[in-house]
Amino acid sequence: MRKILVVVDMQKDFVDGSLGTKEAVAIVPAVVEKIKSYNIKDVFVTRDTHQPDYMDTQEGKNLPVVHCVEGTDGWQLDKSVAQAVEGATFIDKPTFGSTILADTLKAISEKESIEIELIGLCTDICVVSNALLLKASMPEVSISVDPRCCAGVTPEKHEAALETMRSCQIYVKS
Repeated sequence: MRKILVVVDMQKDFVDGSLGTKEAVAIVPAVVEKIKSYNIKDVFVTRDTHQPDYMDTQEGKNLPVVHCVEGTDGWQLDKSVAQAVEGATFIDKPTFGSTILADTLKAISEKESIEIELIGLCTDICVVSNALLLKASMPEVSISVDPRCCAGVTPEKHEAALETMRSCQIYVKS
């Protein structure tokens, strides 16, 4: 059984930048340790990737905080995480969930048995979006999330997202 780790959006803007939180900063060491427990060829890293016209997009109108503009410092991964994921597969995504990630992992699952674990930011937006996309694409694949390696926009939203994932048969580790 191949074990795959998806590291969601551990970028500076979500850790300690324009949308950062103390909870996001606090999970960085656990995220780095989790990454080190996987073979780097089995690590997939997403990056929230916006363009300079972000404020003109639907997302920008609903979340009017410029963040993760491609090529900026805030778009870069947290330095500790960046070092840990050298050699991983990177997937840039223009929105919350990545259909490219889902298609890539589904193709792997059609050739071999896999399990998928998700970690990262933000639990209640991009982590849950990707977990649900993966579950919809591969209903028989075991998908889990490690809440110690995730943080939400608020602690309450983090818990709500974990409950949503439990309801959708995504295993929330304890």
